[in-house]
Amino acid sequence: MPEMPEVETIRRTLADKVEGRKIIRVDIGLPRLVKWPTAPEFQAILTDRTIRNLARRGKYLLFYLDNNFVLVVHLRMTGRLCYITPETKQDKFTHILFNLDNGDTLLYADTRTLGTLYLMPEEELWRIAGLSSMGPEPLSAEFTVEYFTDMLSKRQAKIKSVLLNQKLVGGLGNIYVDEALAIACIDPERIAKSLTTQEVRYLHQAVNQVIADGIAHGGTTFRDYRDGVGQSGSHQRYLQVYGRTNEPCQRCGGLIARKEVAGRGTHYCPNCQK
Repeated sequence: MPEMPEVETIRRTLADKVEGRKIIRVDIGLPRLVKWPTAPEFQAILTDRTIRNLARRGKYLLFYLDNNFVLVVHLRMTGRLCYITPETKQDKFTHILFNLDNGDTLLYADTRTLGTLYLMPEEELWRIAGLSSMGPEPLSAEFTVEYFTDMLSKRQAKIKSVLLNQKLVGGLGNIYVDEALAIACIDPERIAKSLTTQEVRYLHQAVNQVIADGIAHGGTTFRDYRDGVGQSGSHQRYLQVYGRTNEPCQRCGGLIARKEVAGRGTHYCPNCQK
């Protein structure tokens, strides 16, 4: 699933191409991807509307329109948004086309078709539960050491489970949680409230670091992820533990291990993350 760095990279690579552009027609090949309103209403409301601004919150992309509506896209596991010109060939996983007034197209493709699209008045975005209940995200003014310390001190769950909870920290997913815990030398099964003051500070810094590095490298690409112009990210070259089972730890030389934590495949160093 694209996480905060990947979604932010998509936003950055699309913003200057779609902001100020008018949507002249919407073609929907798979109506069930549109969760609200109905697909015909979705098409009617978007037609002849101009994209004022492209923003992001956690893993959601928000296209603010000139009629006070917001197109909200969550890519889930394999969703892709890509800006293409008329000569670009579309693949068989393309399901929605937003045809623009300059002849180019913003397409939504999705291999597993798990993504979700909503079109809401701006004042009704609270209806999207995952968006309205999201906690502070890394690198934001709200994601302070004080917030992080207080939040963790109240959690009896495993630290990995807490970091994956979007209501507590917005935008984090499996890759970047594993990486942050590795940098901070914290076992993913540690109980959150058991972390010392120093460990909490190290982890807070590590979370911000892995997100900033992921954005700087254009995201992490293993299979499906591409940015808004179809390019792969390069952060996979810099990962310390994720996807590196049985490879040597860059810190101690021991072998990276994998286990299930919070229902997710989890990569860690047994020596460094005791």
